[in-house]
Amino acid sequence: MNLDLTGKKAIVCGSTQGIGRAAAVELASLGSALTLVARDESSLEEVRGSLPGNAAHDTVCADFDERGDLQRKIVAHVEENGPFHILVNNSGGPPPGEIATADSEAFLKAFSRLLLCNQIMAQEVLPGMKSEKYGRIINIISTSVKQPIPNLGVSNTTRGAVASWAKTLSREVAPFGITVNNILPGTTNTGRLFSLFQEMADKRDVSSDVIANEWKSEIPAGRIAEPEEIACAIAFLASPAAAYINGINLPIDGGRLLTL
Repeated sequence: MNLDLTGKKAIVCGSTQGIGRAAAVELASLGSALTLVARDESSLEEVRGSLPGNAAHDTVCADFDERGDLQRKIVAHVEENGPFHILVNNSGGPPPGEIATADSEAFLKAFSRLLLCNQIMAQEVLPGMKSEKYGRIINIISTSVKQPIPNLGVSNTTRGAVASWAKTLSREVAPFGITVNNILPGTTNTGRLFSLFQEMADKRDVSSDVIANEWKSEIPAGRIAEPEEIACAIAFLASPAAAYINGINLPIDGGRLLTL
């Protein structure tokens, strides 16, 4: 099975922590040269210095809530350093809350960060992927695409839109040797997860451990995933071995979903 990414260039968004950082490490270990994208410059440099392998790595410091600035920086970076073969779209989700009480600004902010920024990133790398006849666009979304998660109304809505965007794009670019797939992480050991636990616990006036145990009780595997487990699937979908896998939603959730 060919998992070798030597000579390939990858952009990984949200790459200073959690799933994004784990994905960057895994792709670098397979030989890819990484461009790390996140909003904290010192964290970007720390991660860049820790990456395995011999490839040269780079960074772009940009905030996904500043769409125009992100676009300017990515356009310049791709023009100078492209073509790129792999794009991992990944950014933090909106705060928890019931959909009935969410205001329109919360939806607009989430759509801008999670959908429009994905579109910007994809548009910039696609010409190079077409010229190279190799492209992998991998979007980190959520299991809410298949089964909405209570108290994550805005996130559920936006993630579903990203999944439909990706499926549409996957059919358009497939003739050029490009695949577009979605990773649907379940409950994963990240800072984002435990901040959600704490917000939910505060609303119910209970310990965050109570919330964590409730979530774990719904997972047949009986535990929370580690970011590295999600990263392995990302790396596989980025590899030559996954050339015929296109337009799918891949849940990695320990069996939690009740749907097929």
